[in-house]
Amino acid sequence: MSQPALTITAPGQAAGRRRRLLEIAGAAAIAATYVFLVLTQPADIANGPASFSALVALGGFLLGAVLLIVAVLPALPTSTVVLIPVALVLNVVLGQLMGSTGLPFYIDAIGTVLIAVLAGPAAGAATGALSSIVWSFFNPTVLPFAAGAALIGFLAGMAARGGLFRRFYLAPVAGFVTGILAGVVSAPIAAFVFGGTSGLGTGAIVSAFRAMGDTLLAAITKQALISDPMDKAIVFTIAALLAYALPRRTTFQFPFVRRYRVLAGKAPAAPDA
Repeated sequence: MSQPALTITAPGQAAGRRRRLLEIAGAAAIAATYVFLVLTQPADIANGPASFSALVALGGFLLGAVLLIVAVLPALPTSTVVLIPVALVLNVVLGQLMGSTGLPFYIDAIGTVLIAVLAGPAAGAATGALSSIVWSFFNPTVLPFAAGAALIGFLAGMAARGGLFRRFYLAPVAGFVTGILAGVVSAPIAAFVFGGTSGLGTGAIVSAFRAMGDTLLAAITKQALISDPMDKAIVFTIAALLAYALPRRTTFQFPFVRRYRVLAGKAPAAPDA
């Protein structure tokens, strides 16, 4: 009588499946938190961590970001782990500066896109969500937009995987398309949770559309479709400049860059022994 064939799973395949499951769970946690905020429309979230809705949002987004980081951490070189805090600071500082101007742009995702280009979609999504979480301790109104920030990081990583950063002129195109999707995602949060937008420049655009008779959601969506694509085109261009400004030996240390040939040029030759 013949014996049933044994199925042997390589350790690498099993680890890959676990990482994929963690990535899916992290994305699901972020998406579920976003849906919770849109459906409940909690007006008290601007009060900071003291409110129940803020705690739910903080917990959901933080859980999603942690799961994504745990999923990608084994494949990340030390240089990436060190670079993520730098990316968070870059996002928060530039975002705060732009928020105080009258310009209808944000410029708060350069660090997120840079990590996504170097380390991939999951690392980019985790960086985007973490950026909003860290920023929310200084500005609580940023927290509900963590899902949009994670989406930007994910889409930037997918664009890098598809080779759109290999040709420099395609980076702003990828940013423009990302901005359209990110704007559509962020508009319900701005409309239903905050009843508008806090930025000086973006708020002026919303007010102009409202004066023309648009509903609040329609006005914010139109504003997002004007501001976000241009903003992300600028952000993707700056992130591409930073990625190419790094020494090639540094960028080619990233497994994601090597595997998908994210950047133009050949990997530097290994030094002679």
